[in-house]
Amino acid sequence: MNRWNDRLLRGRVVAILVAAAALLTTLVAGAQSGGKDGSTAQPPSPAWELPPGSPELIRPAELAKALSSMGTKAIVFNVGPRVIYLQAHIPGTEYMGPAANPDGLEKLRARAASLPRDSFLVIYCGCCPWEHCPNVRPAYKELKQMGFTRLKVLYIANSFGTDWVEKGYPTAKGE
Repeated sequence: MNRWNDRLLRGRVVAILVAAAALLTTLVAGAQSGGKDGSTAQPPSPAWELPPGSPELIRPAELAKALSSMGTKAIVFNVGPRVIYLQAHIPGTEYMGPAANPDGLEKLRARAASLPRDSFLVIYCGCCPWEHCPNVRPAYKELKQMGFTRLKVLYIANSFGTDWVEKGYPTAKGE
C-alpha cells in the first residue's frame, strides 16, 4: 500500500509541476506579446463560454459509458502536456500537444481539417483544475470556429489522475 501511495504522490507532484510549467509558458507568451497598454497579458480563464450545465461538456462517467457502448467510435484528442499523456490517457486518444502553444494548436488544426464536421469529437487536457487549464479553451475555440457540431469537452474538475484514473475508467499508458 505504501508503494502505491508513493507512486500516486509522485504522479501528483509531476502533474502539478507540468501544470505549473504550462501556466508559466502561457504567461511568458503573454508577456512577450504584451497587452495594448504595454502591460503583461494574462492567460485566458477557462471559466468561459461553457457553464457547468452546457451540453458541450461531458463528465468522465458519461464519456466512459459512451466510449464503452458506442457503435461508432469517438475521436478523442488530448490537448495537454505530453508527460501526463504518457503516464495515462483514454485508450485511443490522439495526442495533439498543449493547445496553449502554437505548435499544439497547429497540430490540432491540421488533424481536425480532414475530419467531417459532424464527427463525435472529444477534447481533454487534465493537467490541472478546470478553472486553471491553459489548454482546453484554445482547443475548444479553434474547433468551434472550424464548424464541429458534435464537439464535447471532457470536464475534468481537478486533474486527469483524480477524475479519470482514480475512478477506474479505462486508461492506456505510453504512446
